[in-house]
Amino acid sequence: MPHGLTHMCGTVKMRHCYYNESVGFFYNNSRKELTSYWRTKDVLVVVLGLTVSVIVLLTNLLVISAIIINRRFHYPIYYLLGNLAAADLFAGIAYMFLMFHTGPRTAGLSLQTWFIRQSLLDTSLTASVVNLLAIAVERHQTIFTMQLHSSMSNQRVVILIICIWVTALLLGLIPSYGWHCLCDLGNCSRMAPLYSRSYLTFWALSNLVIFLIMVVVYTHIFVYVKRKMTSMSKHTSFHPRYKETMINLIKTVIIILSAFVICWTPGQVLLLLDGLACESCNVLAMEKYVLLLAEINSLINAIVYSYRDNEMRSTFRKILCFICYRNPKYSPASVKSNVTKRRILSQNGHSIMDSSL
Repeated sequence: MPHGLTHMCGTVKMRHCYYNESVGFFYNNSRKELTSYWRTKDVLVVVLGLTVSVIVLLTNLLVISAIIINRRFHYPIYYLLGNLAAADLFAGIAYMFLMFHTGPRTAGLSLQTWFIRQSLLDTSLTASVVNLLAIAVERHQTIFTMQLHSSMSNQRVVILIICIWVTALLLGLIPSYGWHCLCDLGNCSRMAPLYSRSYLTFWALSNLVIFLIMVVVYTHIFVYVKRKMTSMSKHTSFHPRYKETMINLIKTVIIILSAFVICWTPGQVLLLLDGLACESCNVLAMEKYVLLLAEINSLINAIVYSYRDNEMRSTFRKILCFICYRNPKYSPASVKSNVTKRRILSQNGHSIMDSSL
């Protein structure tokens, strides 16, 4: 056989793709176990996962409903919160889809269904993370200008939300459209056996960079608020509610950072180790649990960003107890009059609501 033809055949052989193989083929290649029966830990993970998913769906539906119903929430920060709730709602649906297609059922999935399962997770979790970053930047802007709401127009908010979802879709769908290991078995991930390790490295590093930016932004907010409180303590002319607002803000920042780091960092570190082909790292041992932990953050988001807001809590009560409003004593008008927005003046004259956001 001529040398040129031999070289060509070698090239074709190197680029051979395994599109017709089963999911089990790739799991065996990555040495990831596929079971044919339900183990106790599989059942435990599915039960916990479905429970968390249902709670995430209900809480975030409540947040979205509250923002739609209450006109006082028709401001940029609440639109972003609503989009975060939508991303977390999507994450709940994606995780529920995973729970119905995991364990022994994984072996029976087609390659297309497996990619859909993973893409749903990647898209929803990316949308949640990017949205958290957008909220952090918005809060940074408003707090440093001592305003209640951002001066961002509704049109810009819509563009920002579209950009968030476009980014999430791109990162979530890239593996399905080429950045996989179906044509390069030696580069297959262990945690996601059809994904390329290079993609996992890229995705993990991207998220870790976003985490770092968020930590810097919220740390800056924390330092600023603390200095502001120190400055306030030297002046007796400030309204007591101003100090209370600042203290609530510091508490919220601490909760946000703590929940975010605890829920997200372990999973990203595992993905990075897998992407870097760490042979001595048993990344599969904690895989399902760190994913569940990341999903729990979608529940915490609804609590931290929404429930700590007084007006949001009031709207939640209206939604959950709407039957009570049939009684004139509990009409929405009377409740609305009893719920006051506590505003105070800052040094530069801008008004600030007593909100923990």
